Amino acid sequence: MTSSFPTTIIVVHPKERRSKCSVEPLRGREGFTFWKFPRSGPEPLDGYVRLGLGGPELSSADAERGLLVLDGTWRHARLMEDQYESVPVRSLPPWQTAYPRVSKLFEDPDQGLATIEAVYAAYWTLGRPVEGLLDRYFWAEDFLAHNRVFLEVTRSEPQQDPNTNPSRQ
Repeated sequence: MTSSFPTTIIVVHPKERRSKCSVEPLRGREGFTFWKFPRSGPEPLDGYVRLGLGGPELSSADAERGLLVLDGTWRHARLMEDQYESVPVRSLPPWQTAYPRVSKLFEDPDQGLATIEAVYAAYWTLGRPVEGLLDRYFWAEDFLAHNRVFLEVTRSEPQQDPNTNPSRQ
């Protein structure tokens, strides 16, 4: 089965432990390509958006675009951003993480999600298939429970670009 949207590229920081990497189960899955930072693969990033903080919210207007996802601790991901600054940033709607954060050195952003949670949230927002994405994520049930109301509300609403004003339509 061939997907109708561009491959999702996940750039993994070399200090990210594969045994703790939440997106590791996606390796080899159709529609996902992994790059090891700082190397890039042969895929061009034209038409891609990068998941991050501080950009316009990801919306149905981005449905045809590819996703670039940086995988590493927040400190490492910030350092990785410079290499991909030409890729427009999109923020995610307000999802709540289930991933237990324990860093005593760095504070994670309030909107911070585990990488697999961010991929799931992005796919959900774009109307892409989410089946199987969380199958091997230890905190999947908690993540879905924390976001149950959001999932129910967005499932019943037509997907629209939140940057458009409905009164103009």
